[in-house]
Amino acid sequence: MLSRRFLEIPDSRQETKVEHGMHDVLMSGFAMMFYQDSSLLEFQERLEEAIHKNNLQTLFQVESIPKDSQMREVIDEVESRELESLFEDFFRPLQRGKHLQGYRVLGDYYLISVDGSGYFSSDKIHCSGCLKKETKKGKIGYEHTIVQAALMHPDKRQVFPLAPEEVRNTEGQDKQDCEVEAGKRLVRKIRRSHGKLKIIIVGGSLYSKQPFMEELAEEGMRYVLVVKEEDHKLLMEWVNEQRQLKEVSRLEVKDKKGRLHIYEWINEVPLNGNKKTLWVNYFEYWLVDGGKVTYHNSWVTDFSVSEGNVAKLVRIGRCRWKIENETFNTLKNQGYHLEHNFGHGEKHLSMNFFLLNLLAFFMHQIFQLTDSLYQECRKAFGSRRNLWDHLRISIRLLIFPDWETLLKRNLRPSDFL
Repeated sequence: MLSRRFLEIPDSRQETKVEHGMHDVLMSGFAMMFYQDSSLLEFQERLEEAIHKNNLQTLFQVESIPKDSQMREVIDEVESRELESLFEDFFRPLQRGKHLQGYRVLGDYYLISVDGSGYFSSDKIHCSGCLKKETKKGKIGYEHTIVQAALMHPDKRQVFPLAPEEVRNTEGQDKQDCEVEAGKRLVRKIRRSHGKLKIIIVGGSLYSKQPFMEELAEEGMRYVLVVKEEDHKLLMEWVNEQRQLKEVSRLEVKDKKGRLHIYEWINEVPLNGNKKTLWVNYFEYWLVDGGKVTYHNSWVTDFSVSEGNVAKLVRIGRCRWKIENETFNTLKNQGYHLEHNFGHGEKHLSMNFFLLNLLAFFMHQIFQLTDSLYQECRKAFGSRRNLWDHLRISIRLLIFPDWETLLKRNLRPSDFL
């Protein structure tokens, strides 16, 4: 699938001056992210020189290994939208194979969490698309930020990233781009890619603003969004007044561990003080353990809240943390080196490396959900980090004809003696 897509990407270079084809350049970049190894190309070149074979050739169909500098120059010129279609390519087989049926909530809806994150910052290196930010010392800093969406479920460990939207300045644009505007573009992008998917968007307080919520309605999406008192003063005042009038419903449930779950909700409240304000449904939750509140949050939704669904809606709202813990934290701290500067470039390099990294993460998530051999390896090695350390060492020393043989060799080395 990757090979087919990479072969379709236009190459603006003069054919007579092309040493490494677009497929080989992009696949080499992806392989580097797949194995989370910035030295991958160098080690495979050594194997090629020694025995005229390498794992980029056998595992990734790379015929000609580019130098790091060559790879960066070529990838910098590739429009990022050419890579974004791969997220849809990866998603479709999961749907067709019915692997996502267990991810449905409230009947046949799917949860998609959205959140912003930075992946590059510098006070020196920058390009035309960089966001500018004044530092505490009065200097100008440069950064790249995206709004990411990921499909998830409260009970599932695996999350599946969708194509992100870059918060990016464009030429001739006076006003700097912002996360909410990028979020609106992301919502439209998701709907174009997944026209019939019934979607609930989960997000933080930044997104529980009328323009973003109207964009969701326009695209036929539902929502469960955090609200905070400092961001929604009129809404909270209105709720507190209704609470004093005993108009707010309340439910208390004690679980087997002795913890107390407190739910409160009220339907049809004004989001803000505008004449054309949205009327939303509000719910709030406290978790009390040993007399202490260990968790508290509040949300708005376009689902009517009742005693029958308030606990489910809270679990949906709390699921938002997974995009931070299972996506961003994994990419930053679990071997993917998301914030490492693989190369910034002048056009699209920084974003394209981010996309290749995210696609590698997506592929690994698919393995964890669907591939029994990979699951067996994960169990045998005890941790994801330990498994990938062994895989990286293996491909530096030996040539493998395919991915399955690589996994089997590490799982049962005695079978290969």
